[in-house]
Amino acid sequence: MDKRILFVCRSKNFMVNAFLNNLKTYGFECDVVAPDIRILSKQEDFPIIVLYLDDEISPDYTESMVYLKDKAGSSHEEILVYSIGAGETLEESKRIFGDSLLKKPFLRPINVKEVIEEINNDVEKEELFGNKKHILVIDDDPTMLNTIKGWLSGKYTVYMADSGMNGISVLARHHIDLVLLDFEMPVITGAKVLEMIRSESTTSNIPVMFLTAKGDKEHVMQVISLKPEKYLLKSMPAEELIANVDEFFAKQKAKELSLG
Repeated sequence: MDKRILFVCRSKNFMVNAFLNNLKTYGFECDVVAPDIRILSKQEDFPIIVLYLDDEISPDYTESMVYLKDKAGSSHEEILVYSIGAGETLEESKRIFGDSLLKKPFLRPINVKEVIEEINNDVEKEELFGNKKHILVIDDDPTMLNTIKGWLSGKYTVYMADSGMNGISVLARHHIDLVLLDFEMPVITGAKVLEMIRSESTTSNIPVMFLTAKGDKEHVMQVISLKPEKYLLKSMPAEELIANVDEFFAKQKAKELSLG
């Protein structure tokens, strides 16, 4: 994981300059931008976003956070997002980004060195666990995407796609170990996406589990007839979904070991 930071702040006061200078000593490269959607929309993608919030909630900063939330939520790569602010502005950042996207909020006043060390530790962990299994979640429901990513991202590197075609695009660019695929998607159904995955030699061996909102016998039999690795009900609790994914990879590893 590279150490480029998009640093969003209203102005460079003493604390901001101290923060930026200390980031440089840890090898971070920062692009400092104002909370303005017109400016943010022209920025390239950054693996780390730091929001140095105003003392009070302001419309332009709220709009900027919503924009960055949407961008981080739809990114195929892991983005570390941090907010630094006072009481109400910090709560606003937590509300907008949610637990699944906001890595950590820091309440001012802060200890600059401690905050930077924590960010640096997070980056090092991302690099250390770069060999984590990669899971692609394909679902047209953004809430479901972010929910499942939040559940799995502690153990796995999670990519997201909000349509079948976007999912195929992710598969073309990244190594994926498991696909969690929504069965009931519009336009291109989950069944059609599975057919597309299996028709390509580069993706045909990638295991696929279907996500389905329906648990009636007729629907389940329809899903099973396509021979996915497994089907998972969207209504199952987080612990059960995680356990199913963990069990799959545990069995896969055991099989690999048995084959030598």
